[in-house]
Amino acid sequence: MIIAIGAVAIGLAFRSLLIEQAKAGLTATSDQIARVAEASNALGFYDPATTLDSLANKEQLDQWASVTQYIQIDTPEGYPIGKSSNMGDLRLGALPPDTDERFTFARDTDGTALLVLDRRFSRGGKPIVIAHIAQRLDIVDSETRRAQTILFYAALVACVAVVVVSLFIARSLVDPVVRLTGAMEEIGSEQLDRRLRWQRGDEIGKLAATFDAMLDRLQGAFARERQFISDASHELKTPLTVINANAQLIRRWGKRDERVQADSLNAIIDETTRLAEMVGGMLTLSKAASGDQIPKEPLALEPIVADVVANLTDRAAKKGLVLRADFNAGGHMILGDAPLIRQLLMNLVDNAIKFTESGEIVVAVSRTATTLRIEVSDTGIGIGDETADRLFDRFFRGDASHSRTVEGTGLGLAIVRSVAQVHGGTVSAAARPEGGSVFAVELPALEVPPGDPLLTEIQ
Repeated sequence: MIIAIGAVAIGLAFRSLLIEQAKAGLTATSDQIARVAEASNALGFYDPATTLDSLANKEQLDQWASVTQYIQIDTPEGYPIGKSSNMGDLRLGALPPDTDERFTFARDTDGTALLVLDRRFSRGGKPIVIAHIAQRLDIVDSETRRAQTILFYAALVACVAVVVVSLFIARSLVDPVVRLTGAMEEIGSEQLDRRLRWQRGDEIGKLAATFDAMLDRLQGAFARERQFISDASHELKTPLTVINANAQLIRRWGKRDERVQADSLNAIIDETTRLAEMVGGMLTLSKAASGDQIPKEPLALEPIVADVVANLTDRAAKKGLVLRADFNAGGHMILGDAPLIRQLLMNLVDNAIKFTESGEIVVAVSRTATTLRIEVSDTGIGIGDETADRLFDRFFRGDASHSRTVEGTGLGLAIVRSVAQVHGGTVSAAARPEGGSVFAVELPALEVPPGDPLLTEIQ
């Protein structure tokens, strides 16, 4: 459509240009007539009759005329006194009295359009003659039609070219998307190890690379979930088996042997407590995984750490351990969820108590430029470099057989990592050179100006 409109506009502009050229030719002829009129008065006196005779001379008019140009000379009153031989019976219209020069359109005797220049020549403010110069426009019309034909076919070719190029571009754009969609549809939940691996530098290539990266994350998530289900099934199987076995003992011997009944009931209570702890740990992990849904508020770490240490001091003392807190400065604040932060600290200290037989456990809080660092160090059995990275996995207990010699659900350190991550922090574990291990948690520090009422209230 735009190409067709452009072609029409170009055709009209071409015709306008030809009309302007015709006007220039008529003006040039008019100027020649003016020079002859001046020459007829060269002797210094003016004779209207001489001027009219000179301009109305047929031979002179035929010299100015051409195959496509007509000349007609009128008296000042508008009566024709001469015209070129090629005019035949044609008579051009009179010039209005109040107009000295104009361009008009007229028709030849055969109906051909004419462009006419009417011009009045004066001397001393007095009209002496009127000249009509006409130009046939059949050549202009012919050239215009020829140009329009050329433009039409050029526009047609351009339209076809645009359609072909558009189809090619559309195909080149849509075809990769179709193939990419097909490849994506072929990958199901059981084929997460497949990758597109498209080597393209355009947006389609970036989309494919993003899809591959998403598959990497999904594959990792599916693998972790499968491992979690497998580990949970394994961990739940043992207490359930113990509960079932002791229930059968009670049914068979409980009425006859009170000791069997008491021991079996105690075993059932211990295992159900362990199951409750495991379910609670799973719920905590689920809550930590909810991320932004957890409400957070400004928290001071010192009161939480002091409370955790106070609650676990007796338990540590039963094993002959010293448990203490170390704050290098006050006013340590974060933005977080108090129950989750408390659970994180409880799990770290509880883990240290389980794996320390003698010595002390220190909970230290310090600050860097932008973070708060919580360190729980002990003098226990320590950790190996090969297991340090796996300690925070669910149900991992420090060896491949998941030893049950130490009580616990295997979820404590996994909860620590999840809580730290949901608060924008990190966790790490390392062996101490002097023996034992140190677990470190780094959380973003909350900046509170000195003297702020919030800081005063919390302290």
